[in-house]
Amino acid sequence: MIIEELSLLSHKNVAYKKGEVIYSPGQQPRFVYFISRGQVRMVTVNGDGKEFIQGIFKKNQYFGEPAMLLSKPYLAYTIATEDTSLILLEREQFLSLLENNREFSVEVITTLSKRLFYKSMMLEELANEHADHRLRTLITYLCKELKPDEVLPVTRQALADMSGLRVETVIRLIKKMSKTGEIKLLRGKIVKQ
Repeated sequence: MIIEELSLLSHKNVAYKKGEVIYSPGQQPRFVYFISRGQVRMVTVNGDGKEFIQGIFKKNQYFGEPAMLLSKPYLAYTIATEDTSLILLEREQFLSLLENNREFSVEVITTLSKRLFYKSMMLEELANEHADHRLRTLITYLCKELKPDEVLPVTRQALADMSGLRVETVIRLIKKMSKTGEIKLLRGKIVKQ
């Protein structure tokens, strides 16, 4: 769905500054959020304050639909990782869009399926005690969407937060994987081979 078309459906365009929380766990959902500019991360936080990244959403992507569709409270924080503009669609608008736009409905099903696959894969990996296997699987998964020689747009801290590892462990493993040729680095960034 093109963001310009969504602007016509909704009168709710909201800007968030970097670091601003969009919603928190326990809040009741009211909208599906479409990103017209910026980036958002979805995180859960454990009792020690450590973040675990559930997802990163960029321009032309959306989030918040599972909780809204199920009328269940949010389970995670969503935080703007840079200055971000969102188009907010209320439940009725979103459901109407699903009902009247087959192409969009298929896109939503595909997106939800990809997210479910990712969560299942990560759950299996988190149960694996071998940090190198866990990180290798995550990097391989994230690189699938990239073109050859395209840079993986994820920091080492984000990789740590996504895999449940310490950033120092991620840095050490990336160096090791680069030396063995498992991954390619360009100016310190991981690139798809």
